[in-house]
Amino acid sequence: MATIVMERIGRLFINLQQVGRVPQMLTEALPSTADTLRDTEVPWFFRERYIHSGYRPLHQNWRYYFLSLLQRHNETINVWTHLIGVLVVLARTARLTEMVDFMNDPHSWPLFILLLSSASYLTFSTVAHLLAAKSEICHYGFFYLDYVGVALYQYGSAVVHYYYAIEESWHARVRGCFMPIASFLCCLSCFGCCYGKYRNYSLPPWVRKVGQVVPSAVAYGWDTSPVFHRFVIWLLSWMRGDFRNSPALLFHFGQVVFFLSSAFFFTHPVPERWFPGHCDFLGQGHQVFHVLMVLCTVCQIHASYLDYSNRRDFYVKLHADGEALFFVALFILTLITSALIALYMLAKVKRLQGKTK
Repeated sequence: MATIVMERIGRLFINLQQVGRVPQMLTEALPSTADTLRDTEVPWFFRERYIHSGYRPLHQNWRYYFLSLLQRHNETINVWTHLIGVLVVLARTARLTEMVDFMNDPHSWPLFILLLSSASYLTFSTVAHLLAAKSEICHYGFFYLDYVGVALYQYGSAVVHYYYAIEESWHARVRGCFMPIASFLCCLSCFGCCYGKYRNYSLPPWVRKVGQVVPSAVAYGWDTSPVFHRFVIWLLSWMRGDFRNSPALLFHFGQVVFFLSSAFFFTHPVPERWFPGHCDFLGQGHQVFHVLMVLCTVCQIHASYLDYSNRRDFYVKLHADGEALFFVALFILTLITSALIALYMLAKVKRLQGKTK
């Protein structure tokens, strides 16, 4: 028995050693871009706190930035985490098309909106982190595109929570206003993110961060309120001894935990704050934020699919005919409005650039 235990401990130790070598393996696998720069060699609005090296030079040809996908710099992991996330969502979408009739079942359209918005925000984020280093205007333009993707994902989250996850008592309170308010908050979140980025020139970092975080936090609270209300209903029923198992609730719980954890890493630059200059390639808080958001999205998609499959009799009674089509139209309106906000703020950046030259 002692021999078996020692063998298992030895195998565990070897496995832990292999895990510990992951950063070194990644560093060796990806060739370093020969001309990456120090933070002091790039304009200050490109610099990230506690990241001292690995910045790509500005004004190279597009081929340089596309090829940097396979090279080592301080955005490599940010690009790949969401690029892999896109592939995961697309694979899940392909799988769901075999089980869900998206063309002929209007009740499936909210689920399709979630899939589309999830793939969009992950794609836009990948593009932003890959190409934003080309120039100042590209930096703002691509991250504004990223914020449009965030707004779309917020809408996708709201519509599946309202359509599939909501309980009848909460639906009675917010019916008729939930999705219009959600759409407005999506656009407000997009504006807050774009404006915070625009005021890089004059506002301290914490003010810009508040402008980005507060509207998104309000939108998240509203969009996820049907899930929170459902948690309360489940907890009360469990306390009364009327326990009803719901497979989707576990994944809803997972998406909430992953999102709240990701919010911490988005607002706090850790662990790079503790090890300045040692997380330039791997270990940045924003990279952790990306991974947690992918996990949140995967849990949310699966929870919504389970609700779509298992609660059909319930949500068909709650939502009138034509309501799903209205939500599709509102999604398109939210997309157009968010895009116009991004274009408006980009025009302001261009005018500001013209004044400073």
